[in-house]
Formats: sequence, C-alpha cells, structure tokens
Amino acid sequence: MSGVSNETMKFKVEKENVNEAKEIIFNVYKSLEEKGYNPINQMIGYILSGDPTYITSYNNARSLIRKLERDELLEELLKNYLKTQE
Repeated sequence: MSGVSNETMKFKVEKENVNEAKEIIFNVYKSLEEKGYNPINQMIGYILSGDPTYITSYNNARSLIRKLERDELLEELLKNYLKTQE
C-alpha cells in the first residue's frame, strides 16, 4: 500500500476562534464594501488563492483576515450557510 489511510480524518476548530472568525469576516466584508469592491468576489479570491492582495488594507482588513487560517474562514462560512438552510 502507498501509505494512504482509508480512515476519515477529524478536523476541529476551537470555539473562541469561531467567534473571532465571524467578527473578522464581517469587518473585512464591510471594509471591502466601503472601498467599492465586491466583497464576495474578493473574499472568494482570497480563500481560493491565499493571496492577501484580494483584501484591501483599508481599516486594517488585510491584517485582520490573515489572523485566521483559510480553513477557519471556510468553516465559519459553511456553518452559517447551513444554519440558514434549516
């Protein structure tokens, strides 16, 4: 075998990071909007590429979003999306 496991890996994000992620997402969204960017497109670009230049430095948004791993951002977005679908 090539060393690939068939077991499902478990991923866990600490609860305090989730609250921080939510706050950062809203602050970055607002900063992008205020600067005239499409916040959704810019944040998707950042999450997919990891390139911080998708995020404006206005209101320290670029530094804020880099405090979190991209997987933390995705987790927060997915959880909130699924909550709205119930």
